[in-house]
Amino acid sequence: MARLPGGSACDASAVDPRMHKRISRDGAEDEVAVEEPLEIRAGGRAIAITMRTPGDDEELALGFLHGEGLIADARVVGPPEDLAANTIEVAGPLAHDPGERNFYATSSCGICGKGAIEQVAVDAPRVTPGPVVERALLAALPGRIRQPAFELTGGLHATGLFDATGELLRAREDVGRHNAMDKVLGWALREGLIPLSGRVLCVSGRLSFELVQKAAVAGCPILVGVGAPSSLAIELAADRGMTLCGFARAGDVNVYTGAERVRDTR
Repeated sequence: MARLPGGSACDASAVDPRMHKRISRDGAEDEVAVEEPLEIRAGGRAIAITMRTPGDDEELALGFLHGEGLIADARVVGPPEDLAANTIEVAGPLAHDPGERNFYATSSCGICGKGAIEQVAVDAPRVTPGPVVERALLAALPGRIRQPAFELTGGLHATGLFDATGELLRAREDVGRHNAMDKVLGWALREGLIPLSGRVLCVSGRLSFELVQKAAVAGCPILVGVGAPSSLAIELAADRGMTLCGFARAGDVNVYTGAERVRDTR
């Protein structure tokens, strides 16, 4: 059993062994989250390299390519031996040529907000009207995400996909919050659930432009986060007709856009 500093004991056998490793420190041993590069290839060319926690790499690749508007449906992913070299190949063709710049800049790059929102709109129509969900249910979603690797290491983010009643459909963990969402969206793509009409995504951290972008392209009407949204995330959610909720904790949540989908029973 491993133990987080000041935390409770965790069963390492319940976690994918690729996701963690044991290290020595201060005369004791810790379980830490694994972080390794993954090269995503499609159509015979390298598309992106992302730093991720190994596990569910096929879903990660599919979710990433879908979020960038490069694929619209599930594809064959492999061959499996490529995973040993941290490289994964997704069958083509792609929807368009990604060019030399393979993916959107993140919130640290200072890209033009208006231009970024217009680019997302190319691949993400405005979301459907429903569902309407109680505020208390939205606030409770972070606590319903299963996070065994986080409990073991304290070093991973998580994304959960829920139906409108709050039932957890799938959760994934990763050192990168965007990777955790890509893994969930890749799973949903394989299951034929995209667009995610009538469903809710919840993330364990802050709400960046990039996460709203991925949710918008997947057609998800409601996105909830434990942390704060950025200004550009709020602008994009409003532009795409999404409900964006932050600071989901202590039985409450802040609703920044799309309040018509939130039933307030306070």
